[in-house]
Amino acid sequence: MKRLKVGLSGINNVDNPGPGVGIARSIREDKTLNAEIIGLAYDAMEPGIYMDWLIDKSFMMPYPSGDPESYLERLLHIKKSHGLDIVIPNLDAELPFYIKYQDRLRDLGIMTFLPDIKQFKLRGKDRLADIAKTTGLTLPETRLVNTVEDLSDAAAELNFPLMVKGVFYKAKKATTLNEAISHFHYIAAEWGYPVLLQEVVSGDELNVIALGSGTGETMAMVGIKKLWITELGKIWTGVTVKNHRMLEATETFINTYQWKGPLELECMVDGDTIYLIEINPRFPAWSYFATGVGVNLPSIMIRKLLDKKIPAKADYEAGKLFIRYTYELITEMDLFQNMVTQGET
Repeated sequence: MKRLKVGLSGINNVDNPGPGVGIARSIREDKTLNAEIIGLAYDAMEPGIYMDWLIDKSFMMPYPSGDPESYLERLLHIKKSHGLDIVIPNLDAELPFYIKYQDRLRDLGIMTFLPDIKQFKLRGKDRLADIAKTTGLTLPETRLVNTVEDLSDAAAELNFPLMVKGVFYKAKKATTLNEAISHFHYIAAEWGYPVLLQEVVSGDELNVIALGSGTGETMAMVGIKKLWITELGKIWTGVTVKNHRMLEATETFINTYQWKGPLELECMVDGDTIYLIEINPRFPAWSYFATGVGVNLPSIMIRKLLDKKIPAKADYEAGKLFIRYTYELITEMDLFQNMVTQGET
């Protein structure tokens, strides 16, 4: 029987891990998919390349921020030379490309399961006030600023410490006005205007991973509480929770905006107040946590794409613990050399 060939990115399983390795583990656990997993890498040092028990073959990719035609040509080369049926993009920088060209990719025989560009723009931090209102959550006090003068005025209203954020990416904490101005210039130079200035809120960090059908249905979801994070803000230890207001807010978001594809809702919970912090339009790095407690979202997504039978809506237990750990992999230097010189393993 022909194997399903699934390409996925984000196989940089380092101190700032991507989602790819966890997604590969999830796909492997659904034996009925008979999937061959293809790693789409941007650096020959990405550890997923060398995990041959998870990822069957890997290809080097051009950076998605470059020429889109070159990126399309690379995908088409993989499709023709090896086979490629589905791509699961897992990095923020890739999503604009895949969303823009998803119809063209489908015509080439490469399937994706993604929101459209209008839905994608909803996750912009300048749209979160509307989403918080729709979902019944609270947005921390936030100001949009375009100049240093705007920033100074907003900082005087909000008081330090403050978060300085790009509309789509980057967030830096500032404890003084000079520090905020420095972050403002850095983020504006990289991501443009406006820049957001936001009060720092305290509480427990709770996240939800979910999958939207594109027609308003929440196909599955899991809520967690982060117990321990790294200096880069990545979860190292967590526990499953069932905060019903957060879960209901996630369902409301998916239903109201007809969200299609995976997403992560990030919140801070302080007593009865749930602050909406961010919406990520992709699988998070901790995706395998959901699979480990019985909710295999990558499998459900692939089954939806292939019109295969989807099991009854999966539930999970609260109180299941997640612990990330490091692991040493010893392999052949030839694999690295092949990635550098030939662009594939």
